[in-house]
Amino acid sequence: MVLKTFGWSFAVTALGLVAAIFYGGWQAFGIVAILSVLEISLSFDNAVINAGILKKMNAFWQKIFLTIGILIAVFGMRLVFPVVIVAVSAKLGPIEAIDLSFNDPDKYKELVTDAHPSIAAFGGMFLLMIFLDFIFDEDRDIHWLRWIERPLAKLGKVDMLSVCVALIILMITAMTFATQAHQHGGGHVDKSGTVMLSGIAGLITYLVVGGLSGFFEGKLEEEEEREHEAEEEAKKKGKPVTGVALAGKAAFFLFLYLEVLDASFSFDGVIGAFAITNEIVLMALGLGIGAMYVRSLTVYLVREGTLDDYVYLEHGAHYAIGALSIILLITVQHEINELITGSVGVILIALSFWSSVKRNRALAAESGGGDGSGTKAEVSSGV
Repeated sequence: MVLKTFGWSFAVTALGLVAAIFYGGWQAFGIVAILSVLEISLSFDNAVINAGILKKMNAFWQKIFLTIGILIAVFGMRLVFPVVIVAVSAKLGPIEAIDLSFNDPDKYKELVTDAHPSIAAFGGMFLLMIFLDFIFDEDRDIHWLRWIERPLAKLGKVDMLSVCVALIILMITAMTFATQAHQHGGGHVDKSGTVMLSGIAGLITYLVVGGLSGFFEGKLEEEEEREHEAEEEAKKKGKPVTGVALAGKAAFFLFLYLEVLDASFSFDGVIGAFAITNEIVLMALGLGIGAMYVRSLTVYLVREGTLDDYVYLEHGAHYAIGALSIILLITVQHEINELITGSVGVILIALSFWSSVKRNRALAAESGGGDGSGTKAEVSSGV
């Protein structure tokens, strides 16, 4: 079962890591491995949500999502999008950006380094908004780090708090880190305006993606309501109701909703990759490997539905996103080793996984003890 579901992912991993060694040696191997783990970790909640929605579709639309949809996710978001970001930021054509990365890596690195404040500000703000909206969510029932999450969740009752906090952090970043030494002239170039504009663009992008997700979610709810009304009408007429999976227009809106969701989830992995490397080839390899595992996890969850028991993984992924956002904003001026950057996210997610395992054991012990409620185990499982 595992080999059948993850076989293609294992094969792509082997090929990708070998390609990384040929491209840049063992350092490239390490960067691709870290990117792969980071993408899988940050997209775990994506797989869980995809699986939950995918179960509502009929077999035809499931196949469409797992073929055409995955092609869009892998080649569109994880492979093409990083090239577009570099091209726009460095003011290059996409083909020219790829050509330079292969044939004139020194010139490519110089252009990307010069454009890095824009990339870092855009990405840092996008990721920061994801983290802030999660940490200020007052409706979340399960808390991992209760001592900080519960007070912040209460603050979430204040409208637009996450946007205000993000803009304050952007202003501080622009004023503190945005003056960079010019590599050629020996003077200083004020990058504060560029950082502000790029950061605001990142915030707007997040709001637009969130708005699209909300729009399709609303359409989906309308279609599901119509399906429910049709079932009720069938019951009144005495016709059998089989609970057929969604098809037709409802499944189409479900497909669009999944694609927008997948794009929004892909942003964090793609933009987080810029905190680790600016190399298009290494990003494509690492994110491509990670995207394959997201697909395999989605299929596994549809068939088994077990991995979502690790409830703190979503928390760990969001804390990793928050850490990456701060790291990106710091790299507007200060360079941070990619191994440190990658390790922070992996460690946070590993800790959240271990906390989830402890929680499950505590719940099992509570249930085995005859209490049946599991409440005390739930309370004692957070940090």
